[in-house]
This record gives sequence, structure tokens and C-alpha cells, in this order.
Amino acid sequence: MSVWCVVVAAGSGQRFGGAKQMAELHGLRVVDWSIAAARAICDGVVLVGPADGLAELEAGFPCTAGGMPTVVPGGATRAASVRAGLAAVPGSATVVLVHDGARPLADAALFSRVIAAVRAGADAVVPVVPVVDTIRSLDGGVVDRSRLVAVQTPQGFRAEVLRAAHRGGGEATDDATLVEAIGGKVVLVDGDRRNLKITEPDDLVVARALSGGPA
Repeated sequence: MSVWCVVVAAGSGQRFGGAKQMAELHGLRVVDWSIAAARAICDGVVLVGPADGLAELEAGFPCTAGGMPTVVPGGATRAASVRAGLAAVPGSATVVLVHDGARPLADAALFSRVIAAVRAGADAVVPVVPVVDTIRSLDGGVVDRSRLVAVQTPQGFRAEVLRAAHRGGGEATDDATLVEAIGGKVVLVDGDRRNLKITEPDDLVVARALSGGPA
């Protein structure tokens, strides 16, 4: 089964204060870590970058990350960017992963768990971690956190199901939601608390503390 990964790194990083995917992490850019992790497991990688920043992405890509991935411009929304990346994935791919370029600490074990669950029959696979904080609703009252999990990437999909889910041009904050909307089977697997998403500057500080060097 051919496995490809779409690494989504087309965001503007408004909460970070700039292009978080380009921030330095132990001598590499954040996105370089995400690509390297995907290349270690997958047969091919498509990187989706900002339309006005592709040249910078390509020029700075390090040889140590395993060679140049296919680079395509993203869209106005996350879903549109995923569709742009998916269009560049070969039709022969049977499993497609979608990974946030701002999650540099996803490791090979996590990628492998997701792929294994797709191969076992899931239409979509989502890595999750338990919610540990007490959660209150803005409408009042505490929410039962035992019924909640936090979603991570990489998410994995049967390629034909992911393509079908995106065919209608729908919008969602993650691709499993689109698969669920067309009746697909979504399976949850254990995520990794180290697999944080770089959203604000302090997240980069944490990532530097958790990681000892290039992936």
C-alpha cells in the first residue's frame, strides 16, 4: 500500500506573529522537522505552502531532511490547502496522511500507528490525547472532560475516501470531519503529548525544550 503525506504549512501564523512554520528549531525550520518525520515513514511528501512564500520554502529546504518534496501553493482555507496538496498526490497512493507543518515533534511511532489503523480498515484515523484540564462552558457549568479528547495530526485516510470527502469543496478544521460527513468510519488512536502544535511563541520555547536536536 503506497503511503503519501500532505504537509500543510500555508498559514499566516497570526497568533504566532509571523510564519511559524519558518521559525528556527535547533538549526532547522519548524516545517523541516515535520517533513523529515513524514519522509521517514511515507513513500512521498507533498508540502503545501503560502502562495507568496513558495520560493523561500524551496530555497531553504535542507538536504538533511531527505530531499526536496513536491511543493504546491495553498488556498484561502485549510481545507482548500489540503485539496491543493491532495491534487498533487499520485493516483496510485492508497493511504494519504495529512499533517500540520507546525507539529514538528510527531515521531515515527505515531505515524506508524495511524498508518496501521488505516490498513486495518478505517476510512479515517485521528490521533488523540485525553483532556486533562477542567473545562467550563461559556454558557456556564463544567463540561465532562472524560467525554473529550484533543485532536492531533498526522491524520490518516484511505485515499479514495479522502478524495471523495473533499470533492464537494466542504470546509472543516480537520479532514476527518469531512470524511465523517459522507458516512466514513473514523477510528481514534493514541496521540502523543509531545506532539504539540506551534501556535504562539511560547509553544516554540516548549518545543525547543522537548527536542534535543534535528529529527
